[in-house]
Amino acid sequence: MAGYLARRFLAMLPTIVIVLIVSFFLVRFIPGDPAAVMLGPDASVDQIEQLREAMGLKQAIHVQFLRYIGRVLQGDLGHSILFHRPVAELLVLRAEPTAILAFLSVVVALCIGIPAGVLAAVKRNTFLDQALLVLALAGISVPAFLLGLLIMLVFAVQLHWLPSSGFRSILSSGNIWNIRYLLLPSVTLGFGQAALIARLTRSSMLEVLQEDYVNAARARGVVERGVVLKHALRNASIPIVTVVGFTFAGLLAGAVVTETVFAVGGVGRLVVEAVLARDYPTIQGIMLVVACMYLILNLLTDATYALLDPRIQYS
Repeated sequence: MAGYLARRFLAMLPTIVIVLIVSFFLVRFIPGDPAAVMLGPDASVDQIEQLREAMGLKQAIHVQFLRYIGRVLQGDLGHSILFHRPVAELLVLRAEPTAILAFLSVVVALCIGIPAGVLAAVKRNTFLDQALLVLALAGISVPAFLLGLLIMLVFAVQLHWLPSSGFRSILSSGNIWNIRYLLLPSVTLGFGQAALIARLTRSSMLEVLQEDYVNAARARGVVERGVVLKHALRNASIPIVTVVGFTFAGLLAGAVVTETVFAVGGVGRLVVEAVLARDYPTIQGIMLVVACMYLILNLLTDATYALLDPRIQYS
């Protein structure tokens, strides 16, 4: 396993280099001048040129790129043009709500999706199966912003059970009850992911329930609940783990729409703000961190396969 992990880490390096190149040059195709955006419409041409000079934007593109690579190799993601602080520090500040939101959303998705998928597979071609499939289709089809607004209207505006928007830090305040600010956004995100997990769980379970070892377990007198949960679900969980891994990585990258609807100041809103302000260093830093996150979670997902299925071995 150690050798496999070492090779996988080495294989990540070319991908990271490609991300560095693409992120650097791609953001420079965004229309607009960051200096002009910062100074506003009333700035003179001389003022804009002076700020461009101070920001290093007048240097040759290859010089800017080499300086950027040099800073990254030293662990420096640059300085935010919009927020006037280091990008790494900015990402750490915005990571708390996004990380908690991603975790809660995955928990919601698993708690709804897996039981629904298993139940639909066990009750195949019954009314319950069809009803769960319709519900899953609705969960995938309903836009996140619409579902978020409906949930906000019911639970925040009418029932007053939970706050409608915003976020108060749990780490800085030490108040775990501040998690209530993320319950509605997590349900909004988790419901859509639960629909996907339910459909995948159902299809995987239907395939596994036809296997010979499942029939053999029934023949040995194992109760149906044990057959479904111990023998079938564990072997059907590998595709689910794959989806959950990429889902969690995507949520960590920032649920832009949901964070905007609920005014959660996480990574998703940071992406929007950085793009609107042409904040090159922040956009590049986010793209690099997100790419590394995907690679690491993909590696962890592959390692989880060996835990679920002893037949899978890495050497």
